[in-house]
Amino acid sequence: MNGPEIHVALDPGLLLFVPRARPTGTTTAVTDGVAGLGHVIESLGVPLTEVGTLLVDGREVPAGHVPAAGESVTVRAHTHPQRVPGAPLRFLLDVHLGTLARRLRLLGVDTAYESTDIGDPALAARSAAEKRVMLSRDRGLLRRRELWAGAFVYSTRPEEQLTYVLDRFEPELRPWTRCTACNGLLREAGKEEVADQLKGGTHRTYDVFARCTDCGRAYWKGAHHEQLVAIVDRAVALRSQRR
Repeated sequence: MNGPEIHVALDPGLLLFVPRARPTGTTTAVTDGVAGLGHVIESLGVPLTEVGTLLVDGREVPAGHVPAAGESVTVRAHTHPQRVPGAPLRFLLDVHLGTLARRLRLLGVDTAYESTDIGDPALAARSAAEKRVMLSRDRGLLRRRELWAGAFVYSTRPEEQLTYVLDRFEPELRPWTRCTACNGLLREAGKEEVADQLKGGTHRTYDVFARCTDCGRAYWKGAHHEQLVAIVDRAVALRSQRR
């Protein structure tokens, strides 16, 4: 776009997306008298999924506001927890967030995950069709208009990713109720029901099992159970601290 400039002040949490604004937290953007403010902000590199309130000369405006030359714009990040109206809170994760998906499922959070790269259009369409919050580190994906809702996952470390998602959205936690492989719900199962999935040592050592109602996978308190308990305990403790 070529045209008059506006002055933009960005929330510190959004400066990741606009490197040139980092020294002062401010930058300029050009307008064309037609594009809405949301489009202008996105042209700077900030996905609208990360934008909370927009202020123009101190007054709140919608993303569709057409900015005029010389206006001063303040771009705030979402406050936490962020509420997503209109549907039960559930998530969709792209191919790069498999560990985060499994940890959310471990906590009982409804989490769909694509283990192969099906492409941005298909992901956005699924987000809209199933009313799921799209979690991704792909800024281009998060700019797609058909998304139901979305959020940028800032860290590359799974433990930090999980903490961030829990803090930003505060999903209801129901640990040990979902299959970490497929997101299906778990139910108690007798040893005889899952015997075909048990090796000799497991069959002799364990007596308490659960089974996924969708894919049939069996679960028991195996060698890695303490590690999983630690993840659950940290998440529950974090929720208690927030409240």
